[in-house]
Amino acid sequence: MSRLYHNVSISTLSDIPQIFSLYAMATAHQQRKGTVQWPTFSQTLVETEINDQRQWHIKSGDILICVWATTFDDPKIWEEKNADPAVYIHRIATHQDHRGHQYVKAIVAWASEYAKLHNKRYIRLDTCGENHGLIQYYQSQGFDYLGMHKLNDYTGLPLHYQGADVCFFEIDLER
Repeated sequence: MSRLYHNVSISTLSDIPQIFSLYAMATAHQQRKGTVQWPTFSQTLVETEINDQRQWHIKSGDILICVWATTFDDPKIWEEKNADPAVYIHRIATHQDHRGHQYVKAIVAWASEYAKLHNKRYIRLDTCGENHGLIQYYQSQGFDYLGMHKLNDYTGLPLHYQGADVCFFEIDLER
């Protein structure tokens, strides 16, 4: 499955430089906003996601303008709720010249179809820190805000989760 919605495609190893460029733009944006900043993610992590066909993008020509990763299993973050049938979205990053163009809305539409295709009831994502603007934004994109808490066990997770308050969001596709 290479395309589902809004020119969504599975990323390839040749996309890695652009993926990391988008991550750098996102981190710089987080720094300017004074919010929790992403650490430098390992190339091995991204390569694994690509090889597992869990790293996605939207392109304009040859330029990646939005990227994200998915998984069907997220026990360290979602703890007991991990048992629910869900697709989890991580690390949405949009090119700085394309922010504000409704790419999260496109991801939600794509993820709705992707989740149904894989018999998943929920679309979930999380974010670190109490970022009221981002909370409101995700709610405006159809996510229910489930609250915020610290994780019980963050070993093996990226550094920004360690000791951070984590906000949880979901869309119930059966509502």
